Amino acid sequence: MSDDEGELPSSELGTKEYWDSTYERELTNFESNGDVGDIWFGEESMERVLEWMLEAESVTENSSVLDVGCGNGVILIHLGKEGFKKLFGIDYSEKAIDLAKAIAVDKDVPVVYEQVDLLSGNAAEGLMNRTYDVVHDKGTYDAISLHPEDPADKRLSYMKRVHSLTADSGMFIITSCNWTKEELDKHFQKYFAIEHVIPTPSFMFGGRVGSQVTCLVFRKLKN
Repeated sequence: MSDDEGELPSSELGTKEYWDSTYERELTNFESNGDVGDIWFGEESMERVLEWMLEAESVTENSSVLDVGCGNGVILIHLGKEGFKKLFGIDYSEKAIDLAKAIAVDKDVPVVYEQVDLLSGNAAEGLMNRTYDVVHDKGTYDAISLHPEDPADKRLSYMKRVHSLTADSGMFIITSCNWTKEELDKHFQKYFAIEHVIPTPSFMFGGRVGSQVTCLVFRKLKN
């Protein structure tokens, strides 16, 4: 949850150094024993998104999918196994991309990966120079929100970039453990409108029901 000023406390999880170190270790583990590494927010969180995508009438095997902050790329591997053909992943960590590529080769699933800093002012080539029917984020917006320097400006840059990457009438799927539905709706309201809320496990605390994870499907708004 955010503080009174609307920002999250800073954390090392918001730094590139943390993720470079994490994926360097996970790449070594994969090369040693085939372990693909951790699934951010757990496997059930990923499965809920996959289930929605496979059942949604507006998403087909020919839909182009971009995973923003793809990490090990496991969700793209699952989509590939389900017949999806246009799969793309970006991450600012070179080690994450190395790991994702190695897993894709091992699983024999064709995915296009590219190392790119989503917030960089010159990130306008390669996979960043096109649009996608579905843009997916599981944890990247959270990590940006935890950056120790100017998180509000970085979040704004993120929102603008994701909006530009999403095709007209395309969808943006986000999973967060730090922001509520209401907060995410407020953050993105200039760029996206909520299309669907993917149910997540709830818990009771102090007589109120809440969720540990929020998962939303947004529809792109035209400028």
